[in-house]
Amino acid sequence: MSVYTGESRGELLAWLNDLLGATAPAKVEECGKGYTYCQILDSVYGDIPMARVKFNARMEYEYLENFKILQKGFKTHRIDKPILVDKLVKCKMQDNLEFLQWMKKFWDANARGDEYNAAGRTGGVVPPSAPSSSRAPAARPAGVSRTAGVGAARSGSAASTGQLNDLREQVAEMQAHCETVERERDFYFDKLRQIELIVQQRSGIEGLETGEKDMIGQIQEILYSTAEGFELPDNEAAQAPADEETF
Repeated sequence: MSVYTGESRGELLAWLNDLLGATAPAKVEECGKGYTYCQILDSVYGDIPMARVKFNARMEYEYLENFKILQKGFKTHRIDKPILVDKLVKCKMQDNLEFLQWMKKFWDANARGDEYNAAGRTGGVVPPSAPSSSRAPAARPAGVSRTAGVGAARSGSAASTGQLNDLREQVAEMQAHCETVERERDFYFDKLRQIELIVQQRSGIEGLETGEKDMIGQIQEILYSTAEGFELPDNEAAQAPADEETF
């Protein structure tokens, strides 16, 4: 990915809910069915043949039909962005998150600011995976603005759910990061321990030259030195030589 990292999953779901109303997906993964991306592009240009989009798609071959419509829209408007259909139709969260982040960036740069009548463009069809329609307003005639109260309530509800999902994702990422750090720590500690054993064996040999003794002493000084404020864990302190500091 580029330096632009995009919005979080929760922020994107809140944006989709506000833009698409009752037809918005409940999860980022469901964007892999293709119809949401068609809606986003249609909200920018208003010329995507939404009547041909399969909002009740349940099988992968049906998702592919939606992506064909999306690809044609990209070609018509000369949008130079590869669509990794084979990955997106698997409905994996990360692949669709990255593409949705790009679509949001594109929308921010190109949307005209007009209110998008998503329900009208779909002919009243509500995808089975969409959030409960009780939270979404009825279809409105073009040009009639939504009320601030309904829009704020819908956005707030989606944002709360999205933020909770985002926090869970962050916790999972932190746990995975901690596991990686622990593996790296054990890997380098094992190497240092092997070096320590070699140095100890070598230092026990009689008749070493002065230069080699000095080098061994310097290595031991580095191995057993501690940083300011560092406290040795109890299990490692028990293994350290009684007459030497340890790292």
